[in-house]
Amino acid sequence: MALDGAFLKHISRELEQAALGARVEKIYQPNREEMVFLLRTRTEQFKLLISARANSARIHFTTSVPENPKQPPMLCMLLRKRLSGARLVQIRQPQLERLLCLDFDAINELGDMVRLTVVSEIMGRYSNIILVDENGKIVDALKRVDAEMTSERLVLPGMPYELPPAQGKLCLLETEPQQIMDALLAQPKDMELSKGLLSVLQGVSPIVCRELQHQAGRGDTVLIRQMTDAQKERLLFFITRLKEKITDAAGKPFLVLGFEKKPLDFSFLRPEQYGTSAVVREHETFSQLLEAFYEERDRVDRMRVREQDLLKHLTTLSDRLSRKINAQRAELAQCAERDQLRICGDLLNANLYQMEPGMSSIELENYYEESLPKLRIRLDPRLTPSQNAQKYYKEYRKARTAEEKLTEQIQQAQQELEYLDTVFEELSRAVTEQDLMEIRQELQEQGYVKSPRGKHKPAAATAPLEFTVSGDFRVLVGRNNKQNDKLTLKVANNNDLWFHTKEIPGSHTILVTDGREPTEAAILDAARLAAAHSRGKASSQVPVDYAQVRNVHKPAGAKPGMVIYEKYHTLYVTPDSEE
Repeated sequence: MALDGAFLKHISRELEQAALGARVEKIYQPNREEMVFLLRTRTEQFKLLISARANSARIHFTTSVPENPKQPPMLCMLLRKRLSGARLVQIRQPQLERLLCLDFDAINELGDMVRLTVVSEIMGRYSNIILVDENGKIVDALKRVDAEMTSERLVLPGMPYELPPAQGKLCLLETEPQQIMDALLAQPKDMELSKGLLSVLQGVSPIVCRELQHQAGRGDTVLIRQMTDAQKERLLFFITRLKEKITDAAGKPFLVLGFEKKPLDFSFLRPEQYGTSAVVREHETFSQLLEAFYEERDRVDRMRVREQDLLKHLTTLSDRLSRKINAQRAELAQCAERDQLRICGDLLNANLYQMEPGMSSIELENYYEESLPKLRIRLDPRLTPSQNAQKYYKEYRKARTAEEKLTEQIQQAQQELEYLDTVFEELSRAVTEQDLMEIRQELQEQGYVKSPRGKHKPAAATAPLEFTVSGDFRVLVGRNNKQNDKLTLKVANNNDLWFHTKEIPGSHTILVTDGREPTEAAILDAARLAAAHSRGKASSQVPVDYAQVRNVHKPAGAKPGMVIYEKYHTLYVTPDSEE
């Protein structure tokens, strides 16, 4: 976890410099594990977020506006009662523990000034928000911990507040660098240096320990037993620098971005361990850094949960359709023998005089073949000769009708499967919660997902993606099937050019001509955009068809996004997402 005690010390300094002396104006609890304190000074206003989420526990200033429930939770009402109008007078951090104590001077019910403390414990799944009174006793907590959950440390109203159990590590604020070196060298000799530092030092995260190893080993992996004298000297030097930086809270907020600029990690030191495999970006404040990092993390988590819900439903539907198509094809294969039924009926009808009641079979010459081979035909002894012939005719007509119906049903099921395939593709390209809402709404309208009960306002439609290509032409790209239809059939002009990957699920792409003749470079750029917003985005030589919009039509009753087109050309392009 990157939000370690050392990083928290920098946050503490930032909160002190900005909000010390501020009064509590409002308190919100937007969800079960987060609190927002609205603090106001004479000149400024701050929103202080305290989160006890297991995977994103933190404390920092935030700029986002919380969405509050209609009925505030019990802890929120308690904090409002006790802390409304209270003044923030001190922020404490015991050594480099991952917790901050926010001390407030408040007025109690008798009109006396009392000191109340809000403790923000940032310890992964054990994170908590605790209100402590002037006597050091717990008033209440976001997460109560009773004897059934643990016997080490109870967190219940009326009990004295105790710090989390000590881990027996060395605190950089109180320990000399040489003592840390001695403790480190006493660790198992085959241990990697970064892991040894993590087991010895209090309040530092893996990224800091890896950075110390990177600096000491100059980029190489270092084992404690293999450390050279030069590496020990460098390590001692960097531990000393680390101590000074933490003591003075002199670090700076650095965010590490990985592939596609996804947040990987953060630190108060500039990380050099990633080399060229990541981008390091400095933020103005530590609060801005944490908000950028965790907002993206939370958004991705929410997206993943909602995506999985839709993905599971779509997978079930696709599997069901595939099984249905396979069963119908097997049944259709049986209908292929229907002509043999007609032949049997004809032969029986032509040889009624040879048949006698009660026969179970008969051999007749098959005059449909030149060699006139004998054909054994099964009979129902309970039926007359004429009835046996009519029975074969009836089975023939039944098979012919079944073939027509099955062919039609298989075609419809295949179209449905192709449509669901396009929804899979647009789901893979969804980047916002709004995109997922529109996909869900599309599936509801098509009857694949149940609509919620009651009246619900439909989600506002988002605008298509817009790009500028060679020749200063605009290119519009649909985000989903409904938007594809609107873009192609309503927004685009008849003289604009329509692009789509050939037989590959993807977005409708429109090159807006505005009455001009599009250049070859603009057409090539638009084709690349169409390929980049399709399932072929990771392939090379992707076939892309393009035609004038006037030559693109939607068949009656077709699914969203399904069109037919004529008078088209095909380009083979290699998409470049960065370009």
